[in-house]
Amino acid sequence: MAKPETRVVIISGDLVEQEVDAIVNAANNDLQLGGGVAGAIRRQAGPSVQDECDSHGPVQVGEAAITGAGRLRARYVIHAASMALGGRTTRASLASSMAHVFRLARMNDVDTIAVPAVGTGIAGFPIDECARVMAECLRSALSEGWQPTEVRFVLFGEDAMRPFEAAFRPAFADFFGSER
Repeated sequence: MAKPETRVVIISGDLVEQEVDAIVNAANNDLQLGGGVAGAIRRQAGPSVQDECDSHGPVQVGEAAITGAGRLRARYVIHAASMALGGRTTRASLASSMAHVFRLARMNDVDTIAVPAVGTGIAGFPIDECARVMAECLRSALSEGWQPTEVRFVLFGEDAMRPFEAAFRPAFADFFGSER
């Protein structure tokens, strides 16, 4: 498990306003920044993030890619490709893409990261299942040696926070915090 200095935080807020090393984008495998979280990133970050995504080309569903963050307060955007463009997120694609996200975070010395509820918007994945998958993926990444200072789940409102708190509180009781 993680060293006690790792803090898991669940908040309601705006992902693109987070001042962290990296934010996670709920991406399609074409890495096209369309609507939802990706659209907010595109608008706030400027064209450089989409330009970098274009240079990466498509990735496989279940993979992830890392780019700079343009005008965001973060250094990186890690794009979790949990669906095909216009498709749906599945448990397997979410788990695989988040495992890749946390691996890229470790490889790029990401100490603080902000994560949305990947796949729960237009990709249609249930938020309670998303929370459980995220908890499993984070637990696995920490057990493999990644030791960030803070993993921040940034969600839209109280209704989204409840399933994340339910999924994370038992598994991460020693270093769990939520801010309301």
